[in-house]
Amino acid sequence: MKQKNDLKLNLEKTPKKIKSGNILKRIIIVLILLLFSAFILNKAKNYIIETSKNEINLIINNRNVTANLKHQVINENGIIYVSMVDIENYFDRYIHIEDEINEIVTTYDKQIASIGFETNKLTLNGSTKKTQAHAITKEEVIYLPISEMQEVYGIELSVTEKNVVLDSLSRKQVKAYAKSNISVKWKADIFSKTVDKVKKGDILIAIEENNKGWTRVRTENGEVGYVKTSKLTNYTTVREDLVEEKQIQGKVNMFWDYYSKYVKCPDRTGQVIEGVNVVSPSFFYIDDDGEFQDKVGDAGKAYIEWAHSNGYKVWPMLQNDEAGIKVTSTILNSYAKRQELIEKIVEVCVEYQLDGINIDFENMYEADKDKFSRFIIELEPRIKEIGGVLSVDVTAPDGDPNWSLCYDRNVIAHVADYIAFMAYDQYGNSSTKPGTTAGFNWVETNIIKFIENEDVEPSKIILGIPFYTRQWTIDSNGEIKQGGRGVVSMLNIKIPNNVEKQWDEEQQQYYIEYKSGNDTIKMWIEDGTSIAAKVSLVTKYGLAGTSGWRKDMETSNVWSVINNELSKTTENENE
Repeated sequence: MKQKNDLKLNLEKTPKKIKSGNILKRIIIVLILLLFSAFILNKAKNYIIETSKNEINLIINNRNVTANLKHQVINENGIIYVSMVDIENYFDRYIHIEDEINEIVTTYDKQIASIGFETNKLTLNGSTKKTQAHAITKEEVIYLPISEMQEVYGIELSVTEKNVVLDSLSRKQVKAYAKSNISVKWKADIFSKTVDKVKKGDILIAIEENNKGWTRVRTENGEVGYVKTSKLTNYTTVREDLVEEKQIQGKVNMFWDYYSKYVKCPDRTGQVIEGVNVVSPSFFYIDDDGEFQDKVGDAGKAYIEWAHSNGYKVWPMLQNDEAGIKVTSTILNSYAKRQELIEKIVEVCVEYQLDGINIDFENMYEADKDKFSRFIIELEPRIKEIGGVLSVDVTAPDGDPNWSLCYDRNVIAHVADYIAFMAYDQYGNSSTKPGTTAGFNWVETNIIKFIENEDVEPSKIILGIPFYTRQWTIDSNGEIKQGGRGVVSMLNIKIPNNVEKQWDEEQQQYYIEYKSGNDTIKMWIEDGTSIAAKVSLVTKYGLAGTSGWRKDMETSNVWSVINNELSKTTENENE
């Protein structure tokens, strides 16, 4: 009986062991499947290649940008067309259609070009050349014949069966040879999909080597992928990166040297000004007929020679104050007149061997803001072409239509080499109450506006500082007397013996107030202390440097004060 019972128990237990074994096998199988699936998913990305509706891929500087294009690349009878929108994205953010000539105007580096919709010609930096094509419109999309504009954008173009390849001539390029037959992978992984195959001895563009033994390459077919670094040999550098050396090393220490159209350029023979590296004499202006006027003369030539002999760069001013707001508007609103003015500027820069130009256009219509920007956009490549520097003077962003809102500071700063903030006349001729010409707090607040509100790169801002103040005369009724806002140069500030200076912490300058008969005299003093405080903002915000308005209004200690502060900036940057 006991044997039967034991046998029964064993028979009952056996299926459970078998069942447990099956479960274990299933678990192992599931784990294997999961691991395999994870492996497949991990490697699947190596087989997912960028896709696009475009029949032709566009490779720009070894990057396939096809998937990001707004419109297809067109190959029409060997002419390669790229949409104006895509050119704006990759080459020229300021490309636009100029209605006056019904042509597309585009700028890039040292080139300004225009191309029309009907005639096979291209105007490049003032010269016209024949082309094989013009701009076209397809389904309301504008296309430019980029294969005819290689010189404009500084590119080298090549076409394969599936790819259009654009290489910037200013970028480094290295070629290498294949040691053996190689499969070019889409990713740096042996499991990745093959995008192209090369034979032993084929030339590849070596783009970048990673630290895992792979090199990113471009094949002769224009395909971009990866090969084992050990498969490449005989590297040859075709060209190096083109690095343009800045004209001014370190901080700009500049002054404006103003003299009216009736006065000869000052004779500065024998003068050496501590720390200065740029001078900006008032050589040029626009007259009330809208004509460019050159007042260099023999005195100006001697001035240029003096400046260069001392190692100073010469960026003369071009002013529009004689022209007035209406004449300025007429020039800015005409493409032909803008180009005529630009040609004049280039001409005198070459003739007098100038190092740059300083555009000092003030009092313009707010409605002309974009037209003034266009002038700067069109001028910049021509100045760059001759190795010059373009600086543009602007006022504080305080909201006045014709004195402040007429500038697009973001565009100007992006295009020009420097934007000079004329940080003065916080309280000026039109002020209804007395105040400082350039209080520290006001200057700093506006610098912050440039950087944060206008999105201006600090390293492009030249801080303009005043070498003058104002003497305010207030009558017994508390009203500012006519002519009571008189400008007083730093050299001519007179403080009566019985008047004690008071320190204004907020303005970082001294203040005086005293009686003169029935009138009250008020003045916020500009001296070495106030100048040093303002120049310290160059260090604090990483600005480009300073410029003083204007030469011969300053006291002799100013230059050592400015130089010392700017030297602190340089030392801090070198640490």
